Amino acid sequence: MSSTPDSTRLEDWIRDIPDFPQKGVLFKDITPLLQDATAFRSALERLAAHYAGSGIQTVVGVESRGFIFAAPLAYLLNCGFVPVRKFGKLPFKTRSVEYALEYGTNVVELHADAIKPGERVLIVDDLLATGGTVSAAIELVEELGGHIAGIAFLVELTFLKGREHLKGHDVFALIKY
Repeated sequence: MSSTPDSTRLEDWIRDIPDFPQKGVLFKDITPLLQDATAFRSALERLAAHYAGSGIQTVVGVESRGFIFAAPLAYLLNCGFVPVRKFGKLPFKTRSVEYALEYGTNVVELHADAIKPGERVLIVDDLLATGGTVSAAIELVEELGGHIAGIAFLVELTFLKGREHLKGHDVFALIKY
């Protein structure tokens, strides 16, 4: 990790896309940040610095964009990576949780042996909106006996109040809108 202070303004690398995926939605596109080596490295190093020394044993990444940040973050924190996947994507015995979406429901899964009881887990996703998907990931980790040591995001859309669904947990976001 860099030993000098990083002055990269991560917000400058997030692009607004109006009316995507539907009219009236302002989509926060993180791909420009991912395409720039300095900005991407800065985001990962800031996340890692926030959790350095906190005893994280496993980083759980939420499908799919959470994987982009969770896997390299696990590397930087010197711990393992565990994917939370959409239904039917994991080959071994799984635990699953159904959760509500704006229109309908979805299901996410975790391998039944992915988390050991008492293990300190950091859950990572790219963006916190309503909190539904990450709440399902929390439920899966806790069902297996894991301890949620933190929940990290690149971006938080504060106006959607997703953090309210994560009360009792340490929630950290690098960028807030």
